[in-house]
Amino acid sequence: MKRPSAVGDLQLGERYINMDYIFLRSIADSPLKRLVASYDIACQWHLNLFSRMMLYDNDTLTIDGAGKSFTFLVPKFHLPAHIEACNLKFSFHLTRDVGQTDGEAPERGWADANPLARSTKEMGPGFRRDTLDDHFNDWNHKKIISLGYTIRRKLEKAVPEMVRTREALSDMNESVGGGVVEKWTEMAVKWEADILAPNPFETQRKDEHVAKIRAELAAEAAERERTGREEEGAIRGDMHVTELVAMGLQLEEQQRVLAADVSSTGQHPTDGQRRAMTERTSKLRRKIASWIDVQHKFWPELANVRDREDRERAEQCQGEYVPGVRVPAIALWLPSGVYASLRLSEVVIQTSVLETEYRLRVAQAAESLHEVRRSLLVRTHLYKMKDKHDRGVRANTRSSDKISALNEQIKRAAATYRVAREALVVLGGVLRRNEWEWSFLELKEEDVRGLPQSSFHDPERKKKKRRKRHRAQEPTISWIWVTRGERSQPGGDAAMNEAVRIEWAKTRARSLRWAEEVELLEEEMRRIRAFLLWRAKWWREMIDLLGREAGPQREGETAYALRQEAIHTALADEFTKEWAHLPNLIQMGRAGMVVADGEEATNAGEEGEGGEGDESEEEDEPIDLLPTRAVKSAYTDEILDM
Repeated sequence: MKRPSAVGDLQLGERYINMDYIFLRSIADSPLKRLVASYDIACQWHLNLFSRMMLYDNDTLTIDGAGKSFTFLVPKFHLPAHIEACNLKFSFHLTRDVGQTDGEAPERGWADANPLARSTKEMGPGFRRDTLDDHFNDWNHKKIISLGYTIRRKLEKAVPEMVRTREALSDMNESVGGGVVEKWTEMAVKWEADILAPNPFETQRKDEHVAKIRAELAAEAAERERTGREEEGAIRGDMHVTELVAMGLQLEEQQRVLAADVSSTGQHPTDGQRRAMTERTSKLRRKIASWIDVQHKFWPELANVRDREDRERAEQCQGEYVPGVRVPAIALWLPSGVYASLRLSEVVIQTSVLETEYRLRVAQAAESLHEVRRSLLVRTHLYKMKDKHDRGVRANTRSSDKISALNEQIKRAAATYRVAREALVVLGGVLRRNEWEWSFLELKEEDVRGLPQSSFHDPERKKKKRRKRHRAQEPTISWIWVTRGERSQPGGDAAMNEAVRIEWAKTRARSLRWAEEVELLEEEMRRIRAFLLWRAKWWREMIDLLGREAGPQREGETAYALRQEAIHTALADEFTKEWAHLPNLIQMGRAGMVVADGEEATNAGEEGEGGEGDESEEEDEPIDLLPTRAVKSAYTDEILDM
């Protein structure tokens, strides 16, 4: 629905000041105690909303937050493009009391109004606003008169899904065990009440990042220097060995990036591309040469190794021109590379240096794996956008270019992860540390895939596909989405418990959302019919409140009021007939007597009230106007779509 004062003009895109005005003006007079606001970038827009509100010198833009609760979420279609943290904190799937609301209602409304653009852009401001108001009123009217069909269709889908997801949760509870379920339920309830509490949908140990580890290493080195406990040979000139190793990892990454960019230019680069690549290559070669000079001060043996390699390459050329080593192929001989090569046995590196690279490699692997997951989420969103919105060669080409660039980014992050893991294999063996093995598995090409579509959604799509034999089996979730940060060691079950807990939490969320959807729709049925009957009565009372003398105007106003009364009464009667079977369907669903495809159960012990043979249930029954259980469980809130 288009709310009053909820549409506004934008001068330079969706600036906060415009969106603040539209939002605050729309809810300024609302008496509701809880509001759920849906907006594409609610994750960042809501942060200082009420602080900005205090700066606006306008009483109509100030709302009293005392005793009110505001929940800000991101619409379901837009959410996959956000980072993983947003997917957990601003998801309709994981938020209580929203049912199956997707938050995309404004987008559907604009789809109806977009064809007006060619006309309205030629209009003056007054006529343009009148035209838009007329179409918005028409949109609201069409939604109202279609509520009978809409509510019926949603409930006929929601009740079987409520039964199915409830059974799935019950089966999972039995397999997990009562004690563990109670603990996880307590964790989920606490998180739903306080978003700062531990999140049951994510692992509790956060991944390390290279920047954080470098800061820790720098602080530790500074403390050792201050207390005089620094190892001999750890500093050469103004360079500390930890800085040398960290810079080596950066140069290694730059080599991979340069190699990928050179490969992507193709066989026929332009003059500008050749110049840019030549400059980048020369600059990186100089950086590596300077770094190697400092590295030789720490380990002079490596200078002899490089001289020996140059002589061997010259001998292979047999006096002919000796080509230089391509910059991406220059061996940096980081500590892990030294120990991985059997030819460098004369080079001795301190254990503390190996430990430094080990910590940096763990952080590098975690960071690159996080980048793979983030890019896969964005790619999934781009595919959806392309399939849904792009039409024509130009739009499809632009989207394909974006997806291709993102695929290269995914490949680069995956390559970084594999290099970091290869280094950890060597360092772990030397340092006798294997805890990393349970966090960073081998990343195969088939492991680099997005989340299955049913990860947070109901399993309906999966079950339908399973019924079709010509369809391939739906792929299981890749380990990159299950293993985040820490897995258990052999003999333990911490990681498995975390993976099972996350899947249990998703199953519970699906069950709750469908149960809430049924309760919300049940309450909406009651309210819609109650409103229509009240509105019909209101129009009848308006005849006596007009206070006009008999005459043509009084006759016209009376006729109009009676017609409105008849329209609202007819709508109420029509909806009552269309919804006549729904109370029985809801009752059977709550009793577990509705099977997966929406048909009634036919077990011998279930042929009593609501069974197939009970024809009395098919009679039209008036819908009770008393509050349903949804009201008693605090579903008096409004879901507000921006």
